[in-house]
Amino acid sequence: MSGTTLADWLRDQADPVLVALLRARPDLATPPPADTSVLATRLGSRSSVARACEDLDSLALTALEALLVLDADRAPVPISALRALFKPHRVTVARPVALLRSRGLLWGPDSALRVPASARDAVSPFPCGLGRSVPSLAGADLSGLDEGETRVLAALATGRPTGQTKDAAHVVSLERATSPIQKLLARGLLVRRDQSTVELPREVGLAVRGDRPLGDLVAEEPALRTQAHDPGRVDGPGAGAVLELVRHVEGLVAAWSQEPPAVLRSGGLGVRELRRVAKDLDVTEERAALLVELAVSAGLVGDSAGLEPEWVPTAQADPWLAAGPEQRWAVLAQAWLELGRLPGLVGGRDDRDRLLNPLAPELARAAAPKDRRRVLEALAELEPGTAAPDVAGLAATLAWRAPRRGGRLRDELVRWTVEEGTALGVLALGAVTGAGRALLGEGAAAAAKRLADALPDPVDHVLVQADLTVVAPGRLEPELAEEMALVADVESAGHATVYRVDERTVRRALDSGRTADDLHELFRSRSRTPVPQSLTYLVDDTARKHGRLRGGPAGSFLRCDDPVLVAEVLAHPASDALELRRIAPTVLVSPLPLAEVLAGLRGAGFAPVAEDAGGQVVDLRAGGRRITGRGRRKSPPPPTASPEQLAELVRQLRAGDRAATTTAGARVTVPGNLGSGPSATLAVLQQAAREGGEVLVDFVDGHGTAASRVIKPQVVGGGVLEGVDVGYGEVRRFPLHRITSVAIVHK
Repeated sequence: MSGTTLADWLRDQADPVLVALLRARPDLATPPPADTSVLATRLGSRSSVARACEDLDSLALTALEALLVLDADRAPVPISALRALFKPHRVTVARPVALLRSRGLLWGPDSALRVPASARDAVSPFPCGLGRSVPSLAGADLSGLDEGETRVLAALATGRPTGQTKDAAHVVSLERATSPIQKLLARGLLVRRDQSTVELPREVGLAVRGDRPLGDLVAEEPALRTQAHDPGRVDGPGAGAVLELVRHVEGLVAAWSQEPPAVLRSGGLGVRELRRVAKDLDVTEERAALLVELAVSAGLVGDSAGLEPEWVPTAQADPWLAAGPEQRWAVLAQAWLELGRLPGLVGGRDDRDRLLNPLAPELARAAAPKDRRRVLEALAELEPGTAAPDVAGLAATLAWRAPRRGGRLRDELVRWTVEEGTALGVLALGAVTGAGRALLGEGAAAAAKRLADALPDPVDHVLVQADLTVVAPGRLEPELAEEMALVADVESAGHATVYRVDERTVRRALDSGRTADDLHELFRSRSRTPVPQSLTYLVDDTARKHGRLRGGPAGSFLRCDDPVLVAEVLAHPASDALELRRIAPTVLVSPLPLAEVLAGLRGAGFAPVAEDAGGQVVDLRAGGRRITGRGRRKSPPPPTASPEQLAELVRQLRAGDRAATTTAGARVTVPGNLGSGPSATLAVLQQAAREGGEVLVDFVDGHGTAASRVIKPQVVGGGVLEGVDVGYGEVRRFPLHRITSVAIVHK
C-alpha cells in the first residue's frame, strides 16, 4: 500500500518509474537529490510544478484543476469524485490520471489521490474557472432570480469568477437592493471580497453550470486540416527559397563589409539602417530583420565593440562565402533553429511603448528554440509532403497540446515560425521539406546533404535578351555566377534570375581587369541566344572611354597619352581636392592614395583605371572589413541526462534512503580541522575497517551537495576511504577531506 506522503509514494515506485519521472522533469535532477525526501520536496516546489504543467495537454490540465476543485491539495480524494466531475462531459479520466502520476503531479492510490500543495498557486487560484468554496452554499436554491441576476451569475460562471463593481462597497438587505449585484449579495449567492470585488462561490458556480461542471471542456485534440503534396513538389520551392536566402545574406555581408552600420547605444540596429538593408536587398523590412538576426546568430556578423561599435562581418564570413549553397544554408538553418530570440517582434512595441529594433536585447527569449522546434515537429509528424495550410488551425492544435506554453505570444509564435521556416526553405507549401526533416532529426550535416540532392544542377549558360537583360534559367555554375555578378546586377530572382547590364556594370567589370574582348567572349560562349548588337555596342562604347587615364601607386600618379585630356582633368575643380599637379605633359601626381584619387575622378565624370608596374589593369576594390568572430549567438541547450545517468541517480536515491533510515551511534564530526575531529574520524573509520563493521558517512560530493551513505570500510589511508557502499552493493572511494562526519551503525 502506498504511503500517504509524496516521499513514501516515491519510495514505493519501481526504479523505471522514477527514471521516467526524472526524464519528464529534468529540473528535479539538478543538482542530484540526496534521497527521496529531497526529491519529494523538489517535486512539490511551486516553480517545478509550474514548469511541469507547461507540457500538459488541455485534458490533463483540466484533470489537475478538477482535483484542485475537489481540494486534493489539502486532503486525499477518491478517484470516484474526479470521475463524477467528468462523467457529464462523457470523458474518462484514466489517461489524464496516468499522465499526472507519471509527472509526479498526482500520487497515492485511487482511493486517496493527492496533488502538491503548491499546485493551486502554480496552476490557478480559480481552477476550472470556479471561485473559492463556501460549503454552506451547497445545494443553493437558484429559483426566483430575475433576468439581471441570472445574467450576472452566467457571466461569472463561464468566465473569471470575480468581478469589479462599485455595488460591492455596501451590502444592503434584499428589500433595499436595486441592482443585480446587490440582490445577489443580499441572497448570499455572491461573496464580497473587498469594497470593489465580488466573487462567485464554487458551489453556486457548479449549480449554474448544471450538466457541464467543468465548463467548456475540449476532451479531444482539434483535428488538423491537411493537404497532401508530392514530396518532390515541396522540395522544389524549398530549394528556391534556400537560394534566395543565401543570395540575400551574401548581399548583406557584402554591403556591411563596405559600410558597417553603427550599434545603437541600447544595442541593436537602427530603423534607418534596417530600411537601407531592405532597400539594397529589395526585400520587406520584416525579411530584412530576419536576415540581420540570422547573420549575427550564425557568427557571420558581430559587434566590433570599442568606443564607436559597428556591426561588421567576421572572419567566419569568408569561409562561409566560399562554401557551397547547401553548406551555407545549413549554417543559417541551424542558427535559426537554435536562435534564442524572436525576430517577429521587430517593429512592435515593448511594455514602455518603445520600438523594438533588430538585434536589440529585448528580443531575447530563452524558450524560443524549444517553442520553434515544437511547431516544426508538429508538422514533421505528418507524412512527407503533407501540409497544414491553416496556420490558425495549427496554432489551435498546439494550444490544446500545451495550453500553458508560449504565453500571450503563443499563436504569434506559430505564425512567425511558419513564416520564417518558409523563408529559410525548412518549410514549403505548408509542409516540412526533406532538408527540413533531416535538420530536425539528424542535424545540419545530414540536412546539407539532403538539400544538395534537392537543389537543381548548376547550369553553364545564360540567355541574353535584346533589352540588355540576361536570364539565368537556374542556379549558375560558381565561375559563371561570379562573372555575371561582376558584369550585371540582379533585377529579379526566383527559379530564373534576371540580370541587368548597363554602362555602370560594364565599367565595374572593366575596373576589375576584364577587357572588352573578355566580355564579348563571355556572352558569346555562355549565351544560348544570339548576343544582341545593342550589348556589343554598349561594351565597346564603355571600353572606348574606359582606362584612358592610368594611375599608379607612386603616392599616386595619373598618366594619359592624350595631353588634352590631362589638361581637362587638371582644369576640373576636383583636381584641387585631389591635390593633382602636372609633372609631365602626360603625367599627373597626387599625395593621396590611388584608390581615393580614382574614386574622386569617377565622381567627376571621368573613367580612370588602376595599373600595375607592367601596365596591366588591376582591381583596387576594397575587400571589406572583418573582425574576429565570437561564435554563433545562441542559447545553450539545457543539459540532458542519459538513461544510464538517470538510472545511476535513482540508485543514489535508494542509497540515500537507506542511509537516512539507518540507526547509528554517536557521530564524530570534523569541525573545520579544529581540535581532534579529523583524527577521531579517521580512528572510527579504521576501527570499522578492522572489525568489518559499517559506518554512516556524511560527505559533500563534487557538486557541493551534502549526502549520506552506509559504508563498510575496507581501506582507510592515503587520504581516501575505500569501502562497499551498502546501498549500491559496489566498492566506492571517498576523499577523506570531503567527509564531514561518521558514526558506527548499530545492527
